[in-house]
Amino acid sequence: MPSKASGLLYGLGFGGFIDGIVLHQIRQWHHMVSHVEDYPTDTVAGLEVNTLADGFFHVATWFLVLAGSLTAIRAWREGRWAPSWSFHFGLVLAGWGIFNLVEGIVDHHLLGVHHVRDDVGSPLSWDIGFLVLGALLVVGGWLLHRRGVRVMESASGDPVRPR
Repeated sequence: MPSKASGLLYGLGFGGFIDGIVLHQIRQWHHMVSHVEDYPTDTVAGLEVNTLADGFFHVATWFLVLAGSLTAIRAWREGRWAPSWSFHFGLVLAGWGIFNLVEGIVDHHLLGVHHVRDDVGSPLSWDIGFLVLGALLVVGGWLLHRRGVRVMESASGDPVRPR
């Protein structure tokens, strides 16, 4: 049985990378603590704190990808099957969606440390859109993963049972 954990860990990590690289660095819509009054991004001191927080965020996402890699290698060394593309990529998409849901609920709504767009007057619609995208990624990823399970079962003749 292929590892489900590795696909989910990759998804969590890559979802964080996409958020950090695209939204923090390229688009510069927000940083990790850009909505905290003590750390405004229009001052050098505030931008330094936000950049440092973004760096710690990227370290955490890097460790998630590393954990996904180590989990996959361990599973292969134990003689588990390699996953089909849809089995694995579906879990990656679901992991990305889980990242969006957790990060969106915790950082945008519960803690309020930033929003998807800190540069607009009312960021709520962007925050809700981020959560909707996360939910769609989870559902679509899980459906793709289930398709991969069915493909692997029909190829082997044995049901693929989770551990």
